[in-house]
Formats: sequence, C-alpha cells, structure tokens
Amino acid sequence: MPIKIPKSMQNWGSLIGLTIAAISFFMIIVLFALSAMIGEGGIYLGLVTYILLPTVMLAGLMIALIGIVVAAKKSKKKKTKKPLWPTIDLGYSKHRQAFFLFFIGTSVFLFFSLIGSYQAFHYTESVQFCGQLCHEVMDPEYNAYQHSPHARVSCVECHVGPGAGWYVRSKLSGLYQVYSTLTNNYPKPIPTPIENLRPAREVCEQCHWPKKFYAHKLQFHTYYLSNKENTSWNLRLVIKTGPQHQAMGLKEGIHWHINPEVKIEYIAEDERRRELPWVRFTNKITGQTVVYQDQDNPLSPKQIKETQPRVMDCIDCHNRPSHDFKGPMRFINEAITAGEISPDIPEIKMMAMDVCSKDYSSAQEALDAITKLQIYYEENYPEYYAKYQSRIKKAITSIQKRYQRNIFPAMNLTWNTHLDHIGHLNYMGCTRCHNETHVSQSGHIIRQDCNLCHLIIGQGKPGMMSIGSVHNPLDFRHPQDIDEIWKEVACSECHTGGRM
Repeated sequence: MPIKIPKSMQNWGSLIGLTIAAISFFMIIVLFALSAMIGEGGIYLGLVTYILLPTVMLAGLMIALIGIVVAAKKSKKKKTKKPLWPTIDLGYSKHRQAFFLFFIGTSVFLFFSLIGSYQAFHYTESVQFCGQLCHEVMDPEYNAYQHSPHARVSCVECHVGPGAGWYVRSKLSGLYQVYSTLTNNYPKPIPTPIENLRPAREVCEQCHWPKKFYAHKLQFHTYYLSNKENTSWNLRLVIKTGPQHQAMGLKEGIHWHINPEVKIEYIAEDERRRELPWVRFTNKITGQTVVYQDQDNPLSPKQIKETQPRVMDCIDCHNRPSHDFKGPMRFINEAITAGEISPDIPEIKMMAMDVCSKDYSSAQEALDAITKLQIYYEENYPEYYAKYQSRIKKAITSIQKRYQRNIFPAMNLTWNTHLDHIGHLNYMGCTRCHNETHVSQSGHIIRQDCNLCHLIIGQGKPGMMSIGSVHNPLDFRHPQDIDEIWKEVACSECHTGGRM
C-alpha cells in the first residue's frame, strides 16, 4: 500500500518545513556517524551536530505545523459543520495511513531526540565547549587552565557543580554570554571574582574534604636577582597548612579559617576584594563575636549597616586555583629553575622581566619584542653571543612560550588584572587582614607574624645558606641589603610581579 501525504500537509508551508526538517535530520545522522568514526571531530562539528542542526530541524517542523494550521483554517471555512474533536477510525485506510505515519515519525523523532539531547548535554558540559568555542574571549582562562593543578577537572565541575538547578541557571546565564560574544559587548578582561558563583564549599569540598586534615608542608623556592650574574637565592619554608599533628584537626594552621566551629566574615572595600577593612570572628561553640576594623581605613557605621558581610570560604584565599596568571618575576624564575633559561646568560632575568612587563597592543608585537633580545646580546655581549647563540635562542623561545601562557594583550589581561590572594609577595593576600592595623574594641590585633603561617628553615645563596629547624626557625633576611625597610612595608609594595 503506497504511503500518501495527508491532505493537511499538502500545502507549500508544510512541504517546505518538512523538507528543511528532513535535510537537517539527514545531516545530523551523517555528522553523528562521521564524528563516531573519526573521534570527537573538533569543537565546531559538535556545535553544528548537536545545537545548530537540531535547531534548524525544529524550526522546519514548526513551519510544517504552521502550514497544517493554516490549511485547517482554510478547509474549515469550506465546511458547514465540523465535529468538536477529530475522529480517528483505523478501519479507513486514510486514517490508518495517517495514524501510522504520525506514530512512526514521532517515535523515530523522539528516539533520536533523546540521543541528541544526551549528546548536546555532554557537549555543552565539555571543556572544549567552555574554553575553545569563544576562542578570543576564553583564550586566557583556557590557556591557564591547561597548565593548572585542575587541568583534568572539567570546567563545569567547579563553575556549575552537581544538580539540575545550577545546570539550568548556568545555561540561562550562558544565553547572555552568547549574546555578549556575538555583539562584541563583553569586558576586556573578563572581571573577577565572578558574581553569583556557586558557594565554594558546595563545589570545592566535593573533592577537597575539609575533615581530611593536613599537617605541615615543606616548600623549596629558588629566586634569581635582577643583576648581571642572575644570583640565585634559596628559601626553604615549613608551611603551616594545618597543625603540627594531624590529630589536632583544624584548630591550628592556615586552614583554621575554614574550621566548621568558627565563622569569619568580612566587608571588602571594592569588588576585587583587595582591601578588607572590616572583619568579624564568631566562635560557633561559645557564641563569642569579635569585630576588627582597619584603623588606617575604617568603615563608617552607615557603610557597615548597608553592606552584607561575606562569609569567608576557600575562594577568598585560593582565588586562582585553575586560572593563575603569573607575573614575569614568577614565570621567569620558574623557567630558569626548570633549565629552559640558562642563569649563565648575563642579565637575562632583568632583561626578560623588562621586556615582558611592557604594554603591547597584540601578542605578536610582544613576541617580536622578545625576539629582539637576541640583538641586545649581539651588540652588548658579542663574545658571549658568538659562543652561546643557541643558548640565547633557547631562552628567547622559553620567554615567548611563558609570556603567551600568562599575558594576553587582546583581552587586556595581565598578572595585575587578576590578583592572587595566596601568600603576600606580589599581592596583598594574607596582609589584607594580617597587617597589624586591624584592631578590635578591646585592643586585640590581627597579627602580622611570619611564623603564624610558615617557618623559615633555610635561606641564602647556594653553598652559603643559613640553616634552621622547625624548633629553631630563622629570621627572614632579604636577598639584598635594604636595612629594615621590609619590616615597615608590605612585600607587594615593592614586588609588583613585574619590572618596576
């Protein structure tokens, strides 16, 4: 028995809509099979297969439906009497044919819709979708993410987390982001911290269980001075992440701030949380509350009353866990330590920091400027250049690679646009509160004591190091003779992360 198209679909609108839907459906099947054979098939293949073509197919079906409705209205005018509800009698071949055509078509459509929806869900949750689809916008975040400790953790696990509610919220938020990208109406750089981000404890603690207590941690740091010899300076620290003994839980150490028995709240002076002039400590067990105000920059009673304090969580210190944009001081030090840049090259630390700290209109302009370091050595150190030309070229390649990983002129993004609140060397970090100026009404001070967070057990030049111990730590000694200035000002006032 030949299959005939129902009369309700025998109109140009329905035929055009069905043709569009059929072509789209056929293309989806072909592209799906193609991606299955060759693997992922690229970010744009997924965009076309699971988002664009299904949208076109649905549009075609809607056009077909509109054609049916219009045709039905026209036929209604010709009929004098029409039953309230359509009747289906499978005894009639026309009814039977229309019914099975509808049943089979709907079943096939629903089956492939389930597969497509499942694939579309995973596609929109993928790292490639988040990081590569809007290449220029997300290029800095995607680059930094690939070299972070969370490089094996998908974006949505942190930015969305488990549960359907936050998934829906993220997709609704994504609609505006798509609009902003298409209209080129987005800020450069993307501002942080992100507004309305899911609470860190609901996300971070999926992996980082707060009841797994960490004892002290040993860290080795090697720095290189900006002089002709690139003099190295070693620092050996015992970081008091947790207490001296694991059995003490979160009662001591840096992670005391997230102890479930206490609550730390603060009011920030600006959206970037660089200054925290008001801090409140609450002991949940005893109910004791202590408020500290920055005596150098106090808030007025009106400001305190009108502002909702933020409860301190992981992100207030670990604010760059996956998107850490390092300054030239850090990434050049790391490159020298890793052996990518020879410390024997005269002035290489100083010259590299100088060229990487300048403002450029594009990444290519920056790379060209770094390449010109070769001319500097050719002119100023001709004998060294003639003998170690390959060493200098290797250093230039490393500087370019690390520059591209951390600084993005197209998005106006540098290490200073995205602060890192861990530590206190290049940013205020810990000293936002631990600065000796936060005082309670009773006169209690939030101390700026180095030994609260770490102990120095070794420092100095290689072969000339001073050695201490956990029970007999060393007093800090600045690599350069600056007298006692380092005690009077914050480290970040001089160490900006780049060339001063």
